[in-house]
Amino acid sequence: MKLLLIVSVLVLASVVKSKKFTRCELVRELRNQGFPEDKLRDWVCLVEHESSRNTGKIGKVNKNGSRDYGLFQINDKYWCSNTSTPGKDCNVTCSELLSDDITKISSCAKKVYKRHQFQAWYGWRNNCQSSSSLPDISSC
Repeated sequence: MKLLLIVSVLVLASVVKSKKFTRCELVRELRNQGFPEDKLRDWVCLVEHESSRNTGKIGKVNKNGSRDYGLFQINDKYWCSNTSTPGKDCNVTCSELLSDDITKISSCAKKVYKRHQFQAWYGWRNNCQSSSSLPDISSC
């Protein structure tokens, strides 16, 4: 069963068209999605360290058997469903989080943030907590 799930995810990943944003494209898209300006550098830093700004990224299997999906690397243990039926806390399928249209994954990331702040993401915790480590987006 696990093997079938992994194969399905890999096949899906090869079919899903992904986009790699430049930093300024990401900033513009996050603004369009309503991310607050005062936290934008944190969000950009998080995305850069979690997915390298790639909408189609699927993370390796975590120690607990879960996986992370998309631009914000949303975990499937609590947030997205690995079936064809939307579910879990974000009421989406994990494959929906791999889209170039980042509306659904942005909404889900905001839900994760509302519940756990940036502490939910190791990429942010390990690389972005200090304001001196946040990226410069002033030219965007």
